[in-house]
Amino acid sequence: MTDLSVLYIGGTGTISASCVRRSVAAGMSVSVLNRGQNARQRSLPEEVTWLQADIGDAGSVRKALGDLEFGAVANFLSFNAADAAGAVGLFRGRTRQYLHISTASLYRKPLLQWPITESNLRQNPYVAYSREKIAAEDELMRACADTGFPVTIVRPSHTYDEASPPLPGDWTVVDRIARGAGVIVPGDGTSLWTLTHADDFAQGLVGLLGNSRAVGEVFHITSDDVYTWDQIYSIVGGALGTEPRIVQIPSEDIAAGAPDWFWSELILGDLSHSAVFDNSKIRRYVPGFAPRRTFHATAADMMRWRAEHPEQCRPAPALDAIMDRLLAGHRSARQVFTDLAAAAQAGG
Repeated sequence: MTDLSVLYIGGTGTISASCVRRSVAAGMSVSVLNRGQNARQRSLPEEVTWLQADIGDAGSVRKALGDLEFGAVANFLSFNAADAAGAVGLFRGRTRQYLHISTASLYRKPLLQWPITESNLRQNPYVAYSREKIAAEDELMRACADTGFPVTIVRPSHTYDEASPPLPGDWTVVDRIARGAGVIVPGDGTSLWTLTHADDFAQGLVGLLGNSRAVGEVFHITSDDVYTWDQIYSIVGGALGTEPRIVQIPSEDIAAGAPDWFWSELILGDLSHSAVFDNSKIRRYVPGFAPRRTFHATAADMMRWRAEHPEQCRPAPALDAIMDRLLAGHRSARQVFTDLAAAAQAGG
């Protein structure tokens, strides 16, 4: 649908920037609304129309939009029920389709069956972000059922691009691998994890734009690119020309030892569980959906990007310190068990 007008809220992040590029390439008329603070983080096509407003400030959004209407609105900056209710008020009557970007981390943990389908129970007691996204979905689906608000819900899983490595700790972890420092892998490193390149995700999302059959429906969009966590770290090491010093730590110990680390909650409630998805539904609605970007092939491009943008890939000292603290605590605990075992053997 090349004449479709699309509004992206966000538009410069890992996923949304790829969706903007795909939409422009498809001939759509694309506008991007955000606060304008990250407009140059990722390059977007010149054809994009920029609108400056804070999506959390309804007045500024209405002022920026004026009397504009859109064939589709894709909101990457809606995180809870209040955000969702605000979006209903802003975009009711202004668009024929509203795409809410949710998350695939909301499915029940621990998993009782896989591959995961869209009908899997939404229940993640470990991750507040996931519970807030569930509440947002519920708010939007009530609006759809009660008043016909034209929502389509999309659930990405772990999505990356060359500027955003899919590792808990991002470029700090890449730096640790490069210099031979220990890196933390949750559990025993053998859980299965799906990685999706942002351009592959965009292929699915853009295929849903303007599709009236998708209104009232829910889709997760992922690739079929599945690895163990040990493999993921080894692939990064291979792209750097080194062997990563992997230290496997139970997820519960990571959460207990580093409650101040953003990723600890996600590791416990998401990353440490196998996540393999059934993408039959998105393929039914977007027959051309065919992810092509594998992580083992993209890792080298990622490391080239790092070499070309050193100012954006500096390690974070505070995160380095958290990882050093976790590793030191793990070593101490192992030493205690070793000493106890030796004492028991000597006394036996």
